[in-house]
Amino acid sequence: MTVYIAQPSASTKRAAQNRSALEHVFTTINADSCPRSYNFHMHTVCSDGKLRPEVLMQQALNIGLKGLAITDHHSVDGYCIAQHWLNEWWAKNQASDSRLAQAPHLWTGVEINAGVLDTEVHILGYAFDPEHPRMNPYLQGEVVRGKEYQGSQVINAIQQAGGLAVLAHPARYRRRSAAELIPEVARLGIDGIEVYYAYTNPNPWRPSPKKTEQVKELGAKYGLLQTCGTDTHGSSLLLRL
Repeated sequence: MTVYIAQPSASTKRAAQNRSALEHVFTTINADSCPRSYNFHMHTVCSDGKLRPEVLMQQALNIGLKGLAITDHHSVDGYCIAQHWLNEWWAKNQASDSRLAQAPHLWTGVEINAGVLDTEVHILGYAFDPEHPRMNPYLQGEVVRGKEYQGSQVINAIQQAGGLAVLAHPARYRRRSAAELIPEVARLGIDGIEVYYAYTNPNPWRPSPKKTEQVKELGAKYGLLQTCGTDTHGSSLLLRL
């Protein structure tokens, strides 16, 4: 089945790539931000999730999310479909200021596999220009190998495209601990780390207390931005699975 992916307009591109606005949001994130105010880690059927982008956006509206980013693996197809859906929703609700006020801010997003300290980690990219040539190798639906697989290259590509690079779930990797990985990605110039994350997949979703505190302290030590996300792969934005 062929899926038509409409290209975002100039105005929606500016909003989706507004790095300074996203940086400001990241400075406000706390343990209560996710999953009902902000959510910056989620997947659709365009990678390994179960939600269609349109359904995801309707859930975001129903939940009352203020801001979000779809972070499909090595793809922005889900974002493009979601942005098109949101544009149509805006057009249908132009006559209602109260309805328009409910619309969340949608930023570009992606999750990229990369090598750091001989460990495969996941680096989240936000508010970048998907059409920037530096991002092209990372948006082909599969893991890139060779030089471009290096964490430094992924971080640089996201930043060259105008975006923010964030280490996903720092305390989840088996080969290296958060205490090892966070100083290294900070040295490589990463912008932030995913502080609020539910490592044990609880229901209802809530960030894991001990690991969150450790990651938060390390992030503060290295002056990194703090993000949150459910890492949704299932049918509800309020859960991971």
